[in-house]
Amino acid sequence: MRVLIVVPGPASVELGGEVAAQLKAKVVPVEFKRFPDGESYIRFDGDLRGEDVVIVQTTGPPQNENMIQLLLMADNAKDLGARIITVVMPYFAYARQDTRFRPGEAFSAKTLIKLLQSCGASKILTVNSHNPKLLKTLSLPVEDLSAISLLAEHFRKRGFKKAVSLSVGKKGLDTAVEASKILKGECGYIPTQRDRITGKVTIEKKPLPVKDKDIVIFDDIISSGGTMIKSVAWVKEQGARRVYAACVHPLLIGDAKGKILKAGADGVVGTDTVSSSISVVSVAPLIVKALKK
Repeated sequence: MRVLIVVPGPASVELGGEVAAQLKAKVVPVEFKRFPDGESYIRFDGDLRGEDVVIVQTTGPPQNENMIQLLLMADNAKDLGARIITVVMPYFAYARQDTRFRPGEAFSAKTLIKLLQSCGASKILTVNSHNPKLLKTLSLPVEDLSAISLLAEHFRKRGFKKAVSLSVGKKGLDTAVEASKILKGECGYIPTQRDRITGKVTIEKKPLPVKDKDIVIFDDIISSGGTMIKSVAWVKEQGARRVYAACVHPLLIGDAKGKILKAGADGVVGTDTVSSSISVVSVAPLIVKALKK
């Protein structure tokens, strides 16, 4: 493996620093400031010419600002002579708009990939994208990593062996299956349905084998927390013993965490793809392993 230079973006300073430390790679810091009108200023404090560069920048809230910063960093690295630019985007903003659900809609995920490619990105690493199958159809190589095993391992070490792993929605069943391989318990899913116009998600109150058992409900994203709140409440209503909510991307808009706890969850756990009060599981080892390949 060639020696890498890691550039921790303003939105991922701690994660980027940890990735660099585990790789024993040189860090080129980013000088960043925000002008009074909200525009971003980016400057690299180091030489990138001829180097293989890894830019680590999540694009969680504020999504637009963080994405613009990422585009500025990628294009700047290209202009300054970087040999290869790998973008590590732990949370891929706009990935949920992964098709045209209604006539005339913007295909946001595809647009952002085009922009990153135009700005010099050679490859993208992301974590638990909303639609991994879509990524394989795009013009720029995108590798989707899964942090579900890291989350499950977190619970296993804390005495949740044999816990039931549930996903939110049938589409996420693979998530529950992946977690169950670590926790060695049953797995299943809570049926959901999303309104394509309003985006509102409802759950089907289907009986689940959860009575007197420890439950971990896994999801890729907790945003407003509406779906997770309903899921936790339904599982508790059926007699579950301990219930934890786990997600890869803890956006936690408003008081999402508080509402999930109020619904009956014993705790909420997330990763550091997005910095939050529940980001206790680091995806750095996952990213480092992929970069070493």
